[in-house]
Amino acid sequence: MKLYYSPGACSLSPHIALKEAGLPFDLVKVDLKAKKLADGSDYLAVNPKGQVPALDIDNAGLLTEGAVIVQAVADKAADKKLIPAQGTPERYRAQEWLNFIGSELHKNFSPLFQPVLSDDTKAFFKNRLMGKFTYLNEALAGRDYLMGNAFTVPDAYLFTMLHWAERMGFDLSALKNLTAYKARVAARPKVQEALKAEGLMAA
Repeated sequence: MKLYYSPGACSLSPHIALKEAGLPFDLVKVDLKAKKLADGSDYLAVNPKGQVPALDIDNAGLLTEGAVIVQAVADKAADKKLIPAQGTPERYRAQEWLNFIGSELHKNFSPLFQPVLSDDTKAFFKNRLMGKFTYLNEALAGRDYLMGNAFTVPDAYLFTMLHWAERMGFDLSALKNLTAYKARVAARPKVQEALKAEGLMAA
């Protein structure tokens, strides 16, 4: 398998999932501005969407949406229990979390990375995100991870969004459950491996 990624981008989520799954894969770095790979080849020839993540699964083609990629990764390593089994109520709950993170967090972060938008516009989206983080803080009361006591792939996605929040200067210190959760996920050895591989923490 090949994971096409950009350091610190949303591709960090499937990178963590692959590490936690213990599956063999190659990392392929993408220059998102130039749409080029490290060897100078055209990334758009690989993924016409021009975005990361993209996962080239041996004999199964290319997957290009993060919430789907992490489910595919988890299903390929079912023994690691990174997502509940297909067709169970718990699987739908995990998909609910993945969709919430994708639509309510990920897409609300996008405007903050646009230099052409005004500070007032960005403040609107920051306030919206703080409301979502407050909801998550309450949802995490009494549990270690989103699905309970076990790490699953929605946690890889949420951790990536919390990593973005730190980069963007969000003050989440009053959200004690959420900050404890972020520290708990960050301490996982496989998460640290992914962060180090992307140059996001000291080796």
